[in-house]
Amino acid sequence: MTVLINGKLISQQVIDKTAEEVTAFDERFGLAPGLAVVLVGEDPASQVYVRNKVKRAEEVGIRSLEYKLPADSSQAMLNDLIQTLNADPSVHGILVQLPLPNHLNEEEVLLDIDPAKDVDGFHPLNVGALACGEASLVPCTPMGCMIMLEHVHQDLSGKRAVVIGRSNIVGKPMAALLLQANCTVTIVHSRTKDIESICSQADIVVAAIGRPEMVKASWIKPGATVIDVGINAIERDGKRKLVGDVDFADVEPVTSAITPVPGGVGPMTIACLMKNTVQAALDQELKRQAFLAQ
Repeated sequence: MTVLINGKLISQQVIDKTAEEVTAFDERFGLAPGLAVVLVGEDPASQVYVRNKVKRAEEVGIRSLEYKLPADSSQAMLNDLIQTLNADPSVHGILVQLPLPNHLNEEEVLLDIDPAKDVDGFHPLNVGALACGEASLVPCTPMGCMIMLEHVHQDLSGKRAVVIGRSNIVGKPMAALLLQANCTVTIVHSRTKDIESICSQADIVVAAIGRPEMVKASWIKPGATVIDVGINAIERDGKRKLVGDVDFADVEPVTSAITPVPGGVGPMTIACLMKNTVQAALDQELKRQAFLAQ
């Protein structure tokens, strides 16, 4: 029987534990972890994402600060705000909601964020640390995927894993985390030949390619675990529907465990953002205490 991996339930467990860590942090340092969320423009989807992140932060006791800039804000204006937040010791995490308006350079913005406050885990220093197996702030979606996998498998060591997609946000860091867990990892992408055959050999498939219902049952080894990162809006029978990169109805009977869309990976991403914020706050305050003790 296939196990439906419940992202809502697992994410709530992460949130509950994070709330306990926030309380302990406050008792130890006399302040709450601070998360600054920056939104440029009025993209409806981005507004929803920011609202959900701020709501979760308040639930766990994280002090959230919202900065809303007009869509025509200059690169200099945004960079100045980030530098101000970098210098503010009460701000432990900085998140700039992506995508940005087309005239702004996302790469430059991500580079401007202090790596210690980069709770998205996108700064090259954090990405490099992850690739080297060192402690770092890990991108939230891959972290959430790993937590879900660990709920299904006590030990991932030796398992064959295929990651579909090579993005810097999901695919590459996902592969790095699976390698750290001693999996044998293959990344496939749009230029890979015979993707179906490669995927069908995997014990674990993580789909993050951004193509609705691309992965079919013939791609999946019987008894494999499937993590579907995709979330795509499609029209079906005259109605708008959210579907993943995996054809759930086709694939689910073949698997031993699978994530639904929605209700799978999505809730984990925000929960892991909260987890990263507390970790960043703890690292910064311990470093500050060590400096003052010198």
